[in-house]
Amino acid sequence: MQQTAIDATALAGSVGAYDMSFWHLFLRADVIVKLVMIGLLAASFWCWTIIFEKLTRIRRINQRTTQFEESFWSGGSLDQLYDHIGQRPQDPMTAVFSAAMAEWRRAQAKGRARDDAAKQLLKERIERVMMITVTREMERLERYMTFLASVGSTAPFIGLFGTVWGIMNSFQAIAVSKNTSLAVVAPGIAEALFATALGLVAAIPAVVAYNKISGDLIRYTARLEAFAGEFSAVLSRQLEERS
Repeated sequence: MQQTAIDATALAGSVGAYDMSFWHLFLRADVIVKLVMIGLLAASFWCWTIIFEKLTRIRRINQRTTQFEESFWSGGSLDQLYDHIGQRPQDPMTAVFSAAMAEWRRAQAKGRARDDAAKQLLKERIERVMMITVTREMERLERYMTFLASVGSTAPFIGLFGTVWGIMNSFQAIAVSKNTSLAVVAPGIAEALFATALGLVAAIPAVVAYNKISGDLIRYTARLEAFAGEFSAVLSRQLEERS
């Protein structure tokens, strides 16, 4: 009985002496598990960079779009507004407006909108230009969104791969030492589960941010398309007034 107590005390001391900090778990992990951890940490860092950039950019674009809409619907001259914006629009909506106005001025300068057929062609051409601009601007805003979706869907499985690999190594250590005590099993399993935790750390923010940013972009796309339709109606009325 005395020998049993001594062994239990020694075992408790060996378990307690093992450093279970994240850094020590990483250092003691297998090379494959280390590569998985490094990859997940890099993916998580890049995801957070994309998240902050997207959120900041969308907020800034919404503010500038609101200011432009106030100027557009203030009743002033569209030509003066276009001259004020110039050839360097600062947000997608001003880019749509500038593209349409450039096409409008080009047609007016060449005198192409004299009969009804020419006016209809001009209207269709302006609508096409605005839709192309909307698509191009939204493609720019959606850049790197695929990376967020990929990390959100694959990071847990990559972390699980590291976990499975680490547990396999733990079982091999048990087979070699022929010892199934907690002191032998716990460190390897802890190292393996650390990879799964990193996978979730990378995946959860990526999924949440992807859903949030995607929703914001969908609403902004609808806002651009609504403006394009309203602006097309404004130009159509001006064509009718000039006939």
